[in-house]
Amino acid sequence: MNKEPILKIEDLCVDFKTRTGSVRVLHHINLSVKAGESIGIVGESGCGKSMTALATMQLIPTPPGLISEGSVLLKGDDLLKLNEIQMRDVRGNEISMIFQEPMTSLNPVFKIGMQISENIIRHQGKTKKEAQELSVAMMRAVKIPGAARLIKRYPHELSGGMRQRVMIAMALSCQPSVLIADEPTTALDVTVQAQIFDLLRDVQQDMGTAIILITHDMGVIAENTQRVVVMYAGHKFEEGPVDEIIHHPKHPYTRGLIRCTPHLKKNMEHEREELSEIPGIVPDLSRLDGLCPFRPRCSEKRRQCDEQMPQEIQTGDGHFVCCWAAGEDQ
Repeated sequence: MNKEPILKIEDLCVDFKTRTGSVRVLHHINLSVKAGESIGIVGESGCGKSMTALATMQLIPTPPGLISEGSVLLKGDDLLKLNEIQMRDVRGNEISMIFQEPMTSLNPVFKIGMQISENIIRHQGKTKKEAQELSVAMMRAVKIPGAARLIKRYPHELSGGMRQRVMIAMALSCQPSVLIADEPTTALDVTVQAQIFDLLRDVQQDMGTAIILITHDMGVIAENTQRVVVMYAGHKFEEGPVDEIIHHPKHPYTRGLIRCTPHLKKNMEHEREELSEIPGIVPDLSRLDGLCPFRPRCSEKRRQCDEQMPQEIQTGDGHFVCCWAAGEDQ
């Protein structure tokens, strides 16, 4: 595996203009992914996971949104310096995204084959016939039975699992270097979820695609990624190898997310363990005070938490955390 990251996000900041002023929704986010690697971004709803993905793709509506600081380097080129026309050559070609809900991402008035072919024609310059043949091949690659027949169907004629496979086929049709999967199994049953993740692993192995998996489920992270980034209220709280984070989490928020994940016990005769929860809710981003945004919900709050935002420190090989309590252990 190449040691150099294929995608590197540095000090990424995103602001939104509101009636009461400018609100920062992403605070100096740093992360990277190498070719053939899978990393996860995890956190509660509203923590900035999808916003990071949208900023990477330059899909934030401007106005009211604004990427105010930072860089997004894809193979060394800063995507944030590209104009909209140049970005259209990158999206769907070098970097693709699978969105949360395929029924709202697929156009209901166009047939499946046309929607996949459009991307191939746009980026690869194929004829309509060649694009149609490649569309069938991609649908077969994502294990859609009867692909030649289904390309003539409309999205509403397919099941949720099949629509999600179509979205994956569309995202991979130009063999992108980076694939962002934003909650790719939302609203799917657990059997189909497992099939989708197996499919992504197979595709990654075959194509060497770098995958950024966005989810709120630590169980999904544990099974499908090598590294994980934990986000909260637009901040990156912790990052490291997934086994290290799962077994030795340093941030109280990360530990809370892990405790919220249900576990099946081997001995079902034991009394069922009650599922823990993190008290409170994600804060209003317009009311942050420049200190740790998790401290109102934190059970390990320190005196320094009310005085200064902690700096990121390294606690192990590739393991970074932003917490005063973690710093006391060094």
